Amino acid sequence: MRPIAIMLTLLLAGSAQASPTADYWLALTTLCGKAFAGQLIDAPADDEFAGKSLVMHVRDCSDTRIRIPFVVGDDLSRTWVLTRSGDRITLKHDHRQADGSPDDITLYGGTSSNAGRAGEQLFPADEETREIIEPAFANVWTMRVTPGEVFTYGLWRLGTPRVFRVDFDLSTPVEPPPAPWGWKD
Repeated sequence: MRPIAIMLTLLLAGSAQASPTADYWLALTTLCGKAFAGQLIDAPADDEFAGKSLVMHVRDCSDTRIRIPFVVGDDLSRTWVLTRSGDRITLKHDHRQADGSPDDITLYGGTSSNAGRAGEQLFPADEETREIIEPAFANVWTMRVTPGEVFTYGLWRLGTPRVFRVDFDLSTPVEPPPAPWGWKD
């Protein structure tokens, strides 16, 4: 579905029942097809992303799923997959090998516990994530969007000093990167 069709569908469907989830989804779908450069704001000292180019590409959007590849340098292995069901959104991290096969550690994440805010959604780790990455049981991911300004992806591991945050400049789109590893459009 094209971004304009998604926006109209969401506006018509949600006009009488606007919710923070619907507003958040609309803000993301307006970015569909565009890519943005990011800057590492907070990360562990040994973080593998330091000094590398960071790009998010809102590549695929529908009324129930948004896929956002997150490119680190030349590494095309990461895609954030957001799935909407009513007033809840699930975030999963799809990690792939260069040949397109799933990574050993993939599809971890969580589901929002409430409708969130129009500009921010929080995703506490789910049971599947705890089974995949035991220490991640205390993870909370956040995604914030301020239209025309910034998109923030963040991770906090509660009870530890582990924090990670990247801000993407939404005011200046960049050239979209190649398709992520394993993608079939």
